[in-house]
Amino acid sequence: MIPQSGVLTEDFEVEEEPSLTYRMRLQQDIILGKTEGIDAMEQVIYKILNTERYEYIMYSWDYGIETLDLYGEPVSYVCPEIKRRITEALTQDDRILSVDAFSFDTKTKGQIVTNFTVTTIYGDVETSLEVAI
Repeated sequence: MIPQSGVLTEDFEVEEEPSLTYRMRLQQDIILGKTEGIDAMEQVIYKILNTERYEYIMYSWDYGIETLDLYGEPVSYVCPEIKRRITEALTQDDRILSVDAFSFDTKTKGQIVTNFTVTTIYGDVETSLEVAI
């Protein structure tokens, strides 16, 4: 039988899933315990920015960031491009609201350090990304 109406007639409530995830202890190279909230978001940002997009079959093509093709490009191209790519990569996560306050350090030859603020539903996270050029 074909439904006659495409509109839901019953009320329903949308529940938010918790952000509980495993805790990465990067200094000790171990995963131990669980974390959530702003700590979980710091890990999400770290993982996205340290995963090259399209390199790993276990991740969807929406996950990660493309940086390898920036090697050898001029600084005038890389700065706005890396800003766009960081924003695109991080805003794939629904918990990330915006990416702002970009600054670029080009003092070291062959490297750009980008500092920025990520606004999440749990608060702001200040972070950085180093890109070899």
